[in-house]
Amino acid sequence: MRLFMKLIAPLLGWIAFRLFHLPILKGSKAKHSFVMKLFRYAADYGSVRALSVYGHLLHFRGEGVTNRIQGLIYLERAADKGDSKAAYQMGKTYEEGYETYKADAVKAVNYYRQAAEAGHILAIRRMVDITTNGELEQEASGIDSAHWLNQLEAGHY
Repeated sequence: MRLFMKLIAPLLGWIAFRLFHLPILKGSKAKHSFVMKLFRYAADYGSVRALSVYGHLLHFRGEGVTNRIQGLIYLERAADKGDSKAAYQMGKTYEEGYETYKADAVKAVNYYRQAAEAGHILAIRRMVDITTNGELEQEASGIDSAHWLNQLEAGHY
């Protein structure tokens, strides 16, 4: 049964994502509740997209600190599975610190780098700043800075 659930998790995440963006029943609490349950179910069974979307929804739109922290847990899981948007958000979280997520420059740089290597534009720009100015306990490096500037220009961002 667990294998079956892991297999359909991406489908449930896709359905939740589509329902979330449908204009039908916009503002409906029942629709919102159903979609959030689908996202959570898909996320709990390993859908990376659902982990990321559900984490963002909880962290940025959740009510109360507990939901926001739970959102970060989902975001960190998504980032660790390769989601660039979640990795960027975790980089920001570890740079600034949030509740139980204490500021950690090493983790922040690692997450920013992961997101930047996946092509996340804001992460690339952040890596340019970090390597140019020597921020987040990193030494300024002309070579690294040039690398990230080239990435930025290559994408024409």
